[in-house]
Amino acid sequence: MVRRIGGFSLVIAALLLATSVSGQAQGLLTRHTREVTVNGQAQSVGRLPASQILQLDLVLPLRDQAGLDKFLAEVYDPSSPTYRHFLTVSEFTQRFGPTEADYEAVVRFAKANGFEVVGGTRDGMEVQIKGPVSAVENAFHVAMHTYQHPTENRVFYAPDREPTTSLPFALWHISGLDNYSIPHPMYVKKSDYAQAHGISPEAVVKHATTGSGPSASFLGSDMRAAYYGGTALTGAGQNLGLFEYEGTDLADLNTYYKNVNQTLAITPVLLSTDGTSTSCLNSSGCDDTEQTLDMTQALGMAPGLSSLVVYIGSTDTAIISSMTSHSPLPTTIGCSWGWTPADPSTLDVYFERMAAQGQNFFAASGDSSTWSSRNEAWPADDAHVISVGGTDLTTSSAAGPWASETAWVDSGGGISPDSIAIPSWQQLSGVINSSNKGSTTLRNGPDVSANANFTFYTCADQSACLANEYGGTSFAAPMWAAYIALANEQSLNNGSSLLGFINPTIYAQNVTSSYTTDFHDITSGSSGSYSAVTGYDLVTGWGSPNGANLINALAPSSTTPAFTLAASPTSVSVAVGSTGTSKITTTVSGGFDSAVALSASGQPTGVTVTFSPASIAAPGSGSSTVTFTLASTTVTGTYPITITGTGDSITHTATVSLTVTAAATPAFTLTASPTAVSVVQGKSGTSTMTTTVSGGYSSAVALSASGQPAGVTATFSPTSIAAPGSGTSTLTLAVASTTATGTYTITITGTGGGITHTATVSLTVTAPVAGAFTVSVSPTSGYLARGQSGYAVVTTTVSGGFNAPVALSATGIPTGVTGSFSPATIASPGSGTSDFTLTVAGNAPTGTHTITITATSGGVSHTATLVFTVRR
Repeated sequence: MVRRIGGFSLVIAALLLATSVSGQAQGLLTRHTREVTVNGQAQSVGRLPASQILQLDLVLPLRDQAGLDKFLAEVYDPSSPTYRHFLTVSEFTQRFGPTEADYEAVVRFAKANGFEVVGGTRDGMEVQIKGPVSAVENAFHVAMHTYQHPTENRVFYAPDREPTTSLPFALWHISGLDNYSIPHPMYVKKSDYAQAHGISPEAVVKHATTGSGPSASFLGSDMRAAYYGGTALTGAGQNLGLFEYEGTDLADLNTYYKNVNQTLAITPVLLSTDGTSTSCLNSSGCDDTEQTLDMTQALGMAPGLSSLVVYIGSTDTAIISSMTSHSPLPTTIGCSWGWTPADPSTLDVYFERMAAQGQNFFAASGDSSTWSSRNEAWPADDAHVISVGGTDLTTSSAAGPWASETAWVDSGGGISPDSIAIPSWQQLSGVINSSNKGSTTLRNGPDVSANANFTFYTCADQSACLANEYGGTSFAAPMWAAYIALANEQSLNNGSSLLGFINPTIYAQNVTSSYTTDFHDITSGSSGSYSAVTGYDLVTGWGSPNGANLINALAPSSTTPAFTLAASPTSVSVAVGSTGTSKITTTVSGGFDSAVALSASGQPTGVTVTFSPASIAAPGSGSSTVTFTLASTTVTGTYPITITGTGDSITHTATVSLTVTAAATPAFTLTASPTAVSVVQGKSGTSTMTTTVSGGYSSAVALSASGQPAGVTATFSPTSIAAPGSGTSTLTLAVASTTATGTYTITITGTGGGITHTATVSLTVTAPVAGAFTVSVSPTSGYLARGQSGYAVVTTTVSGGFNAPVALSATGIPTGVTGSFSPATIASPGSGTSDFTLTVAGNAPTGTHTITITATSGGVSHTATLVFTVRR
């Protein structure tokens, strides 16, 4: 069957795959097949091309699950001596993460099966790989079919069975094996809402807004005034993360702040977790409404954050892996996206890691009212996250305090459609009752809520900003993440720890008389099948934060003088004969007012430890740099150095792990790229020589060549790479018309500092090809939607007796799109056609791109261009 889609012919063919599994096949710990492909609801329409490139994320399982369960029970038990004594990233990996041997086994497995390892870390518990569908099918013993989506007008790909591996242990999950569910942001446009409900946009908001933005719209700062109302806490010292499937354009954020006459105190960091572009331009078809509003809500509530990192990726595991291992670690996280994984437990290994590391994950509960199998809730119905619903807020004035609040008519909530078991904190007496109609066996949501009505000011897509047009729980989730950053700030200022996962705490507090002091109990309004009632309900959860009261309940002030002592970094590696440093920081609370003297113990022979300053002056808050000076005779190894702080009869310690390594030997490396060059007689070719120094090497590196045949001249530009020796030089190989055809090995020699290294370049000399050829592509422009495949026809035409094969290649293929030629080379005499197939991933960034198709033969290249657009 052939069909035209946006200028491309889409060819769908049914193919058969026979897979043989040798040895013991190891299953995975999570599900990967989609129910609709198993029960036949989604009809198979073909197979993914064997050459199509997929990027996957191999997730390793936790180690010692029983030990982790015991640790989490104790760290969240207020009566436990280890209450809120959370683990660092490295400590978690050492205790509960994959072993070094298991992690390396997965890397070897991937490479042995033809994959390129493109990312991942042991701390992140994942190995990111890229390779053709043929390698995917062989390595994981599946057939990658394409299916007609049962509810969307598109084709998706998915495995035909559960994957298995030849590893000696079970992997937790493989992300990227299907594109059945395309992530979507949890915001709603008022005009779209009105059209869907058959009403006018003016009828959506029944009361005047009371914000301080244009047209009385709410700003992020208005949410701070309504829900916090103070000035002392700004999020200082806190790191907040935003979970995003697309990049952004920070120009939109700057426009927002300029338009509302506010100052943007920090510049968000855009971090790609798996190679996904951090850019999102409207001119390229990308919409950054969600990403920008997330930032304005977070920064509006906590304007003094130490960092705001936007974690951007194409797979959920890649994004959250980075969020649980990145430095600085985000202690509060906002997620305003929804999607449906094949297995709702996919991210639990990371959510449990977050709980152990003192992190909170706030997920928007959705904007389509009551949860159901068709109105999915995930990840908001996961038991390890804080699910954030929506309300309709009124303030007493612009930038004024909270006045009243009702349930938002489209707030997502209900009983877990993923059949996630009810967590212990929802089983407390007084939480679930006949009034709220909650489940006593399954997870209920949301947990908390905040304003989500169409009352916000937004700027996006490098276009005019809008007032009172957008709403949704997308606004509430990052706001709550930032509010808890304020609570963490107060807790640390008080000499206590991070709050960690707050649900066990707030549920326990809210079944007591303190509930209405800490929360605004939303008791009016409804959404779908549920109504807001006194106490907990399945529309607004416990409600919205009641000013600083909730912060004070979560992080009560200390009345006992105290201080804390911390080291950063906690691990220092120093070569013998060198020095290394760490920063020691003290923070006081409860009226502590004394100098803190610093000392060290545990250092081996040959290591001298000094502090600058040696004592932190009263009142005791400050920092000191500890320097480790190593003699050349120090024995290599790892030593725990105990740093002791003493003041006002109080003593605290911190540990710095000092690794002593052997002295580095001055050296350099020499590489060539490319390592093979083909040149026609009478022409020239180039290769780039790169030198990289290490171990304190500092000298010029002279370059020379040998092995070139008669008629070949080798020159370098520059002829020598200047000290300290790192740099590049272009090798030009000029081939005379009389040089004999054939392949020759050219040896490149680099000499400097008494050291010599070589690299080789394979030079192939070919005879000129008579005649000429041209290349063209048809159509010259077109588009595909996410999840679709299509092809353009590349044609080569020869003349003047040309007789040689023509190789085809393409550059400029955008992120999330793969391209392949069939055939990749047009056989002699060089006239023919090739199908250039493009496959668009379900989460590929939208936009228009110019793809350059290059045809090469006989040392001659010609190009044709294809203007290609990715649409939603």
